[in-house]
Amino acid sequence: MSSGDRYWFPARRYGWGWGLPTAWQGWVVMLCCLGLIAVAARRLLPRHPLALQFVVLAIAGLLILVCCWKGERPRWRWGERT
Repeated sequence: MSSGDRYWFPARRYGWGWGLPTAWQGWVVMLCCLGLIAVAARRLLPRHPLALQFVVLAIAGLLILVCCWKGERPRWRWGERT
C-alpha cells in the first residue's frame, strides 16, 4: 500500500491472520457480513440448514478476500509490532 493508505485490517499481534478493523471502512465490511449472515439465517432456518452453511462459507470467503486486499500481509507473529 502507498504511504497515504491505511490498512483496514491489521495483522494480529500473535498468530496468523487479521485482527479487528482499524478503519471505518473495515467496520462497514464487518457489519455488512454479519448483517448478511443474520438475514440468511432468518430466511433459511430451520428448513435449509445446509444451504445456510454454504451461504456462511461464501460470505466468509468474501471477507477473507477483502482482508487480503485491504489488510496487512498475514504471517505468523510472536507478539512483535512492525
